[in-house]
Amino acid sequence: MSKFETFAALHVPGKPLILFNVWDAGSAKVAERSGAKAIATGSASVATAHGLSDAEALPIELALANAERIAAAVDLPVSIDFEGGYAVEEEALAANMAALAATGAIGCNFEDQVIGGEGTHAIAVQAKRVAAARRGAGADFFLNARTDIFLQARPDTHDQAKADAAIERAHAYAEAGASGFFVPGLADLDLLAKVCAASPLPVNFMAFPGAPDASAVARAGIARISHGPFPHMLALRAFEDAARAAFEG
Repeated sequence: MSKFETFAALHVPGKPLILFNVWDAGSAKVAERSGAKAIATGSASVATAHGLSDAEALPIELALANAERIAAAVDLPVSIDFEGGYAVEEEALAANMAALAATGAIGCNFEDQVIGGEGTHAIAVQAKRVAAARRGAGADFFLNARTDIFLQARPDTHDQAKADAAIERAHAYAEAGASGFFVPGLADLDLLAKVCAASPLPVNFMAFPGAPDASAVARAGIARISHGPFPHMLALRAFEDAARAAFEG
């Protein structure tokens, strides 16, 4: 079984794949020896580790080089948080996805927010972008289509209407060639269950402090749990605490 097939098979609703997001080859090796079944990066963590902010402030050349080092450092399948693909126009996007696939990564996150702007791309626009990403990355690449509907709205505004809007996007992205559907920011278990039940794609939940635990979201039908920037934040906090203790003597 190829790494592409192995990774896709790990997405089981109710028995989710756990991804403890990494930021470089060293952290990927730690995750591997800790029992990870696959490796995934978080774009905010990678950017912060380079002294930059999220939202494609990290030059694509650095993003691709980092992806290649991670893929070479571990034996597990590697998925890269590729944000908005570093392009809006379809042909440039397809070329960037081809370059990412050439690093040895077997999948990526691809989001629908307007990088450097406001809101999300219209469904029809993003569906064409997903199709372009699929053309560039190849047929087996795991394209995890992320919607930013919930991240861009306060949790107390998450309701059935937003869930319905997300479900509409899940269907459009699936038809365009996506492999998975990512709903970061959504933590309401009832709405998660509705999205999981209606989505034609396996659904990815992002864990965060104060969110429902893994068993609860698994029961909602989630097939993948990632941890976003929080592992890197924990590592930096531990480093800072140790540094302060050392400097204070």
